[in-house]
Amino acid sequence: MESYFSILFTEVYKILFILVPVLVSVAMIVWLDRRVWAFVQKRRGPNVVGPFGLFQSLADALKYIFKEIIIPASSNKLVFVLAPVVTMTLALISWAVIPFGEDFVLADINVGILYLFAVSSLGVYGIIMGGWASNSKYPFLGAIRSAAQMVSYEVSIGVIIINVLLCVGSLNLSDIVMAQQNLWFVIPLFPMFVIFFISALAETNRPPFDLPEAEAELVAGYQTEYSGMMYAMFWLGEYANILLMCAMGSVLFLGGWLSPIDIFPFNAIPGPFWLIFKILLLFILIALVKATVPRYRYDQLMKLGWKIFLPFSLFYVVLTSSFLIYFDLLPGK
Repeated sequence: MESYFSILFTEVYKILFILVPVLVSVAMIVWLDRRVWAFVQKRRGPNVVGPFGLFQSLADALKYIFKEIIIPASSNKLVFVLAPVVTMTLALISWAVIPFGEDFVLADINVGILYLFAVSSLGVYGIIMGGWASNSKYPFLGAIRSAAQMVSYEVSIGVIIINVLLCVGSLNLSDIVMAQQNLWFVIPLFPMFVIFFISALAETNRPPFDLPEAEAELVAGYQTEYSGMMYAMFWLGEYANILLMCAMGSVLFLGGWLSPIDIFPFNAIPGPFWLIFKILLLFILIALVKATVPRYRYDQLMKLGWKIFLPFSLFYVVLTSSFLIYFDLLPGK
C-alpha cells in the first residue's frame, strides 16, 4: 500500500511539474503577445501593472475570477458548462508527451506524435459544444466555421508530419529530436516548416485566420455568450494550444532541446532552456503575424488549405520518399 501511494505521489508531482509551468507560461505569453503588437504599432502596451506591466495578465485573471458567470436561459446548460472545460483540458493533456530533455518527459510513449495529433483533433469538440449549446446563431456560426477550418488544416499538418516520420522511422517524439543531432529538419524540409507554421495559425484560430472570432460579422464567434471564468477557460485553452503548436514546431523541425551549435558555451546550456527559447521564438513570429497581416476571407482560407497546401504537401511526401529511397537513406535499413 505504501508503495502504491509513493508511485501515485510521484506521478501527481510529475503532472504538476508540467502543468503549473504551462499555466504560468500562458499568462506570460499573453503579456508578450501584447508587447509585440505594441512594439510593431509603436504603442507602449502593458506597462502600468507591475514592472514593465508584467502583472497585467494576473490582474486580468483576477478580473475573470470575480466577474459573474452568466448562462443564457435558453442554452443547454450542461453542454454550455462542459465546453470550456473540454477545451482547456484537451489543450493541457497534450503536453504529457512533449519532451523537454532526453529523459525529461511525462509520458515517453512510442506513438507520441499520434497521441498529439489525436488530442489536438479532439479540441474542435469544445468549440462546437460552446457554439451549439449557446442556442444563438452567432456563436453557432462561429463554431461551424471553426470546425471546418480546424479539420481542413489538420489534414495538411498530418501530411506534413509524414515527411518528418519518413526521415526518422519512429513515432516517438524523443527519437524525432535525436534524429536531428547532425541536421535539423527545418533545412531539408523548409517548405514543410513554412506550411506547418501557417497551418498552425489556422489550427489555433490566430490572425490572419481568426475567422471564427471575426468581430465584424460574428461578434466574438463561439465565445459570444460566455463570461467570467468560463470565458477565461476558453482563453487558456486557446493560448495553451498556441504554445503546443510552437512546441511541436520546435520538436519536429528545430531540434527540440538540442543546441544549435555543439561547442562551448552553447552545449553547456541545459536542453529544456533551448526548447523554451525555440518555443518563444516561434511565438514571437506568431505575434508579429497578428500585428502585420490583415484577415483572410473565408473562401480564401479554404482555398489555401485544400487547393494549395494539401496538394503541395502530398507532392513533398513523394519527393521526400523518392529522395530517401534513391540515396538509400531510409531509416532502419
